[in-house]
Amino acid sequence: MNSQQHISILGSGNIGLSLAKGLVKSGICKPQQISLTRRNVAALSQYADQGYLVSDNNLRAVRKADIIVLAVLPQQLNKLLDEIKPSLKPDKQLLISVISGVSCADIRQHLDLNVQIVRAMPNTAIAIGHSMTCIATDTGTNKNINLAKSLFDTVGVTIQINEELMTSATALCACGIAFFLRSIRAASQGGTEIGFHAHDALKMAAQTAKGAADLLLQLASHPEQEIDKVTSPSGCTIAGLNEMEHHGFSSAMIKGIRLSAEKAGDLYKKDS
Repeated sequence: MNSQQHISILGSGNIGLSLAKGLVKSGICKPQQISLTRRNVAALSQYADQGYLVSDNNLRAVRKADIIVLAVLPQQLNKLLDEIKPSLKPDKQLLISVISGVSCADIRQHLDLNVQIVRAMPNTAIAIGHSMTCIATDTGTNKNINLAKSLFDTVGVTIQINEELMTSATALCACGIAFFLRSIRAASQGGTEIGFHAHDALKMAAQTAKGAADLLLQLASHPEQEIDKVTSPSGCTIAGLNEMEHHGFSSAMIKGIRLSAEKAGDLYKKDS
């Protein structure tokens, strides 16, 4: 992306705002290159103060955009597409959708325009530059895929996947943030139960989780390899692990991810 290009984020809720903040924090663009839209524009006043262009007018935001990010709820998408269609320039603009359960074909079919669409599924860690973002398209050009990747590479790690796996990516990566946060919360509660003050237990649990993740990412290791290093015969670690497994720890995580994937696939109704 160059300094002359403009991004319009339509639907500046948690994900949209996290994307905007991540892009500016990374230095890939300035606030003046980003338009943020929201029905309740007063909620964006602090972003206007920082130099972002804020508005409740999606048509105006689309007219000036080179890149349009669709970041509304799935049930709001069709109304938004109908609203912005008159301002779209299919041969000059790229649409990036971060909407769960909506395919590129769904968007193109509703618009009845041969527009370039790339899907991206980031998570809220994008705000601090640590998102896991999955990228996919059906008919998007390599140039536009690379453009989308370049945006999200600056705010975390990206991986290009087949589009049919995007709903699964939603469950594992986007919903996954909440799953891992809940596991850290549970660990901190266990720490409080065995004697630590709550704020100390939370810090210890979070840093331990971060260290565990970094072991896998930096050493390209497997979880069981690292688990073996801390489990000794008749030791306390294996006793704790086995107790958790007896109560369905791994099974619960797997079932939760599967259910979230099923739910994500049903969020968008084409006739809504």
